[in-house]
Amino acid sequence: MNTDASVWLHHAQTAGLRPLHIQSKVMLPIVQGGMGVGVSASKLASAVAKLGGMGTISSVDLRRLHPDLMQETAHLDKEPDARQRIDAANLTALDREIKQARQMSQGHGWLAVNIMKALSAYEACVHQAVNSGADALVVGAGLPLDLPDLTRNHPNVALIPILSDARGVQLLVRKWEKKGRLPDAIVIENPRLAGGHLGAAKIADLNDSRFDFEVVLPQVLEFFKTSGLENLIPLIAAGGVSSHADIVRLQALGASGVQLGTAFAVTQECDASAEFKKVLAHAQPQDMVEFVSVAGLPARAVRTPWLDKYLRILPVLQERAHPKAKCNMSFDCLQHCGLRDGLAGIGQFCIDQQLGHALDGDVQRGLFFRGAGRLPFGAEIKSVQDLMHHLLTPLLIEMAAPSA
Repeated sequence: MNTDASVWLHHAQTAGLRPLHIQSKVMLPIVQGGMGVGVSASKLASAVAKLGGMGTISSVDLRRLHPDLMQETAHLDKEPDARQRIDAANLTALDREIKQARQMSQGHGWLAVNIMKALSAYEACVHQAVNSGADALVVGAGLPLDLPDLTRNHPNVALIPILSDARGVQLLVRKWEKKGRLPDAIVIENPRLAGGHLGAAKIADLNDSRFDFEVVLPQVLEFFKTSGLENLIPLIAAGGVSSHADIVRLQALGASGVQLGTAFAVTQECDASAEFKKVLAHAQPQDMVEFVSVAGLPARAVRTPWLDKYLRILPVLQERAHPKAKCNMSFDCLQHCGLRDGLAGIGQFCIDQQLGHALDGDVQRGLFFRGAGRLPFGAEIKSVQDLMHHLLTPLLIEMAAPSA
């Protein structure tokens, strides 16, 4: 198949899909979601960008993909400068991943960096990402009201918050307007369908109808219209997308593009291990579970042996919760952590440790975040090109894949 981005864009338009316009860039209406720890890095992001989509590198603990950086920091424990050294290693890894992805994508598409607002190194990651040449910053797990201030010297970097309902959009847009900046796009994530950390206050809210695309997209578009912002901020729908028909439906509701996470996590190019991909690909609806993360946010993952045991003993762990003298991994990855800070009402595990096990394919000990929707190819592990072609092609119409 031809990897020329212009050919793929023509293929999408021929199939009745509108391109995604962000700033002056015209792309495929497909965004690859950011997935940590180490799941979406340069290999996956560049494969998506090379075809003309938006590839996304997750900024969380990227040193795990760099043996030299792990060798320098994995042993750190009680050293007084452990956190500083680990944070520095992760920023070095982020710089490497962005530059490597840039080289591999050959100037096509866009390269974004996903940064959690809940990270203790949030500001440092923002500065590193823009200084290393990211095209866009995608920020969730909290309201990034300060993002325009942090990026004031980089006006050409696209700022893309992740939100879930119209109220959140209105609040953020109004706050940003006072700072002289509008979002360059907004990801609207449906917490009933997405994976990982979810944009709802509590688990009971995950099925609230206000998050349905049929509700939130028209509400946001009406807010834009009445505020004089019509056609200025593209909306990217995230959660449950698995086909060309899904993209057509969401564009008809007013979305400019779609974001997929799990479907890209099970591609050959995904930066995680083969065993990681198998766990996600073979998971059935009954294997999915929602729980509260140590970040205090609802989350969705595959019920693996570790998660199953953890949920059984959670009441005991919460009863015994107390502030710890130090972070398990010595770098305080979250601003607020249920385990480290002894917050009894939320999660009681080391999220970096468990996600690291998942990255390595440790089925017994890993935490495997996954979306609730079905995967385009079932349990098969296929290439990014195969996935893109599937998403851009109407089911009942035979269209040849872009070829040389």
